[in-house]
Amino acid sequence: MSRPRVAVLGPHIVDVLGRPVEAIPAGQGSARLTEIRATAAGTAAGTAVDLAKLGASVSVFGAIGADLLGEILLMALAGYQIDTSGLVRKNGAQTSATILPIRPSGERPAWHVPGATRLLELADLELARLAECDAMLLGGPDAMAGLTAGDLTSVVAAAKQAGGLVAVDVLHPGSEHEFARICGALAGADWFWPNSDQLRALTGRADLDLAIADVLALGTGGVAVTLGGDGCLVTAGGGLIHIPAIEVAVVDTTGCGDGFNAGMLTGLLLGCDEVDAAWLGVACGSLVATGLGSDAGLRDLAHAVEILRTSNAPAADRIEAAALSATAATAAKETEEHVA
Repeated sequence: MSRPRVAVLGPHIVDVLGRPVEAIPAGQGSARLTEIRATAAGTAAGTAVDLAKLGASVSVFGAIGADLLGEILLMALAGYQIDTSGLVRKNGAQTSATILPIRPSGERPAWHVPGATRLLELADLELARLAECDAMLLGGPDAMAGLTAGDLTSVVAAAKQAGGLVAVDVLHPGSEHEFARICGALAGADWFWPNSDQLRALTGRADLDLAIADVLALGTGGVAVTLGGDGCLVTAGGGLIHIPAIEVAVVDTTGCGDGFNAGMLTGLLLGCDEVDAAWLGVACGSLVATGLGSDAGLRDLAHAVEILRTSNAPAADRIEAAALSATAATAAKETEEHVA
């Protein structure tokens, strides 16, 4: 196969991060930090960067402001050869942005401006372009207030029109109202990838097993729930499999969920089963935690397989073999086309 074509639709956020922050100085006081960075982030942009690192050909869709922050975001995405032609600029609105003071533990309180993300409308999207991709991640439908429940369902249907794989994640902490709004999109999706707190809040269930069952009852193909430092739960073979976390030196937990999404989607597109794909997701999320910002830590697919091998060598071998097979198939196809 050639490089998988992945569409990523959702929030595009500029993160400004600094570490380590132990306290906010009083008054007009100041404090020195080790590092300050600006990154392309959010459930769409952050995942798009990680997917590009893992070898996908990525196109992004969403709304940003006609401002300097928007220019910074476009420049950051272009650095990873991501197609940004699906981003629309909204006059009078700022690009969504977050300030993140990272604690020494890696925890990340945040100040956030929702910005242009909420202004994306169905008319801004070329649905036919979604159907051209091998997969689509609908990241943060709960944050895109300009798309109705019916619009979100139409977006998923368009992406699946030619047999593409569709995964959904959310951005907000979650509420039952938001769950009702995205149910139609989830019903048509192959996968839903929230974290455990989000899933509990969306479904109103304290028990994760029951919360997962609620999602599956909609018609969603599968669910993987990230558990922070405890790894993830993934539906497989009619049951639930726990994938443990991979121990790393944590610098910043920003974007770990985006890394998981990119890794699991990459594994599925390589033809791996859901368990191995989830292992790859955990490996990618773990690597993101080792640097500052959602674009840190993870270098490429080989890097993710290398860290995975420390916890599950058989899974690493299977993923590596799938990647080599895909590369060989691409080379054979290119040779055939050249001869023809």
